[in-house]
Amino acid sequence: MNRTPDLLIERDGRDAADYLERIDTKMRGVAVLDALADMIERAGLGVGDRLPPEITLAEHLGVGRSTIREALNRWEGLGLIKRKRGAGTFLSARVPSSKGLVPTMIRLEGEALLRLMEVRRALENDVVRKATVNASRSQRAEISRLCDALLTEVYAHRPWRKADWAFHGAIYDASGNPMFGQILSRLDHALERSAESPFGRDEFGMESFPPHRHLADAIVAADPDRACAAINHILDIVEGEIRTIIGSGAA
Repeated sequence: MNRTPDLLIERDGRDAADYLERIDTKMRGVAVLDALADMIERAGLGVGDRLPPEITLAEHLGVGRSTIREALNRWEGLGLIKRKRGAGTFLSARVPSSKGLVPTMIRLEGEALLRLMEVRRALENDVVRKATVNASRSQRAEISRLCDALLTEVYAHRPWRKADWAFHGAIYDASGNPMFGQILSRLDHALERSAESPFGRDEFGMESFPPHRHLADAIVAADPDRACAAINHILDIVEGEIRTIIGSGAA
């Protein structure tokens, strides 16, 4: 089926916004996101299709344009839509059905994280291989020490994010290319997470920490193949947890 970028009218002649119903709830932000996801599914909109204008969405849902704009801002932060000045708002990724046991926003965040992990995997493999080959003796020792410090915080159930960044930052520095650290840091902050998101909690990804020791040991041993296997194992664990949370099977 060929799609046109500005598709708004379905086969039965209905405008996509006609699938919306007025919202009467105190949880309007969440309800708007659910309603938009349901509209996209029922109207058959896909990647490249244009959403109805903000004012049309607001009128059909019975909310202010600021509420619609806030909801769309969250979607834009997840890479689900693109806004083109003078043209409108277009879907840039698949939006899963709003039906199911997992809240719509959690599924959207999870799928966005999976897309981000795909980018991260390519970068991490390159940076880890370069670090393993290029690291000086003192850098290898520091990576090992920082791994010990990270695991100490994790196993003591204390805040671990600062120690995690220090460990990975040392690997980025050892790669010899400071751009890796800058790009990967931006990736960490690329996606907006909701207050109720399970992906921002300290317990998320906990099973991925023990293999950090294997990663550090491989770098110390100057074994790039083993180091890449370790970082891929770490990423596999995180991806598996994301899929479990959103109820998604393997891609």
